[in-house]
Order: sequence, then C-alpha cells, then structure tokens
Amino acid sequence: MRPENDSMPIRVILVEDDVAFQQALQHTFATAPDMLLVAVLSTRAQGLKILDDAPVDVLLVDLGLPDGSGIDVIRAAHAKWPDCNIMVSTAFGDEMHVMQSLEAGAAGYLLKDSSTSSIASEIRSLHQGGSPISPLIARQILMRFRQQDASQPLVPTSPNATRARLSTREQQVLEYITKGFNSDEIAGLMGVSRHTVLTFVRRIYKKLEVSSKAEAIYEARSQGLLGA
Repeated sequence: MRPENDSMPIRVILVEDDVAFQQALQHTFATAPDMLLVAVLSTRAQGLKILDDAPVDVLLVDLGLPDGSGIDVIRAAHAKWPDCNIMVSTAFGDEMHVMQSLEAGAAGYLLKDSSTSSIASEIRSLHQGGSPISPLIARQILMRFRQQDASQPLVPTSPNATRARLSTREQQVLEYITKGFNSDEIAGLMGVSRHTVLTFVRRIYKKLEVSSKAEAIYEARSQGLLGA
C-alpha cells in the first residue's frame, strides 16, 4: 500500500465497453486534479489481465462486458488487490446483479443514470472509506434485509453468542459510520488522521467479515453491537 498522502491523486482504472460513457468519464477525470485515470479497458479479459500489474486505488467496473461478466473482474480484483476500492457502474439494477457484486467484493454500486461528475464525487467518497450506493439499490438492499428479518427474526444476543470483538475505538468508528459520518468527519470528531480512521474501518470490516458499509451496519445490528 502506498503511503497516505492527500496530495497524491486517486488512481483509477475503468473497465467499461460503452465508448460514449468512457469518453465522458475521461473528460471528467481530465478536469479533476485529484484524480488520475491510469487505464481504460473495455473487456473482461483486459480487466483480469491488468490485475497482474501494480494495484490502483479505485477500480470502476461495468457488469455487462462483451466477453463476460464484470463480476469476475470484481472477484479477482478483491482477491489480488485487497486494498483497492471497487465500485460498480452499470445499467443493471436487479437484485441478483447487486448482491452478486457486493458478495464478490464491490464496496459501491452506482447506476448509469448518475452523471459523470457525480460518479467522480462518489469515487472520492469511496476512497475516503465510504460505500456509495445509488438510492434505488440501497432501497433494494434494505428490503432484502427486512425480508430476511421477517423470515428469520433476530435472536437477542446472549453472553455465549458469537460476536465480533471490537476495540473501543473501532466501536466508536462503527457508531459514527452508522450515523452517516464520512471518514474526514470521523477523523475530526476523534482527533485522528483520516488514514487512522480508514485503518479502523478495514479492521471492522475484517472482524465482521463484510466488504461494505451497508453490510457492516446490518451485521453489527445482527450481532447486537449497535442499538436498535
């Protein structure tokens, strides 16, 4: 992992076959001094091959690639580049694609109805520890969790139940995340650096065995780590 340095641009790789969308994003990145578009790829094969190179900060992946699914790229990137933040940008908004992407390792999911400038802002949020998700997708995830709760009601956590062991600071970060604060805001509230907050976030995700903010909040509630 490269040293934390806010003056260094966010390095991004785009895996996207829509030429018009490629060009629009390239123009947006060209006017964003805090971002560097390292490569633009258009196939699943190219996305998998570039994983043999040095990792970047953010991988932006479409799901409907001409030679296969972008989910294969997400899964491989999550394994080979564990510190890389992966975000989906796609026209597919159905539950199957959403859940498969999140389970494969995506930390964000945006529909292509988002503007390219909005996507750039969400990349910044992702890089800072957030999990940007289009409102429609977030609603689907919440509905899925509610359906699970209805079919399998949560049992109150007992002293002997398995639950993640979070440190006091990790618990504090988790509670701030639940309240909607981003990494910079949490850093200010706790009097630490953003890098320290991101380290806490990674530890929380690892202990809860999740890969996104939405999953972390749900799993923490399931384990009784948060109030109702």
